[in-house]
Amino acid sequence: MRLSIPNLTYRYFRPILEKAKIPQIMLYDMRHSHATLLLAADEHLKVVSERLGHSTIRLTADTYSHVLESMQQGTATKLEDMLYSRRA
Repeated sequence: MRLSIPNLTYRYFRPILEKAKIPQIMLYDMRHSHATLLLAADEHLKVVSERLGHSTIRLTADTYSHVLESMQQGTATKLEDMLYSRRA
């Protein structure tokens, strides 16, 4: 049996989705969801990059910059809380 993305998708991935009653999703969409959820959970960019098999952390940062930008407010709030609690 030849391992290819279409073969993997139709033979294994789609039946798993059907059995789990999960809506049809592309295999690569699952990969992107995995990375996005980890980054949104404040997982370190290097860890996510390694899990995705990216050759550099920059590739991950460039690909998921939209997630990283949305995390800026949370980071600013954390810094403000740290600074504020030290003044009190």
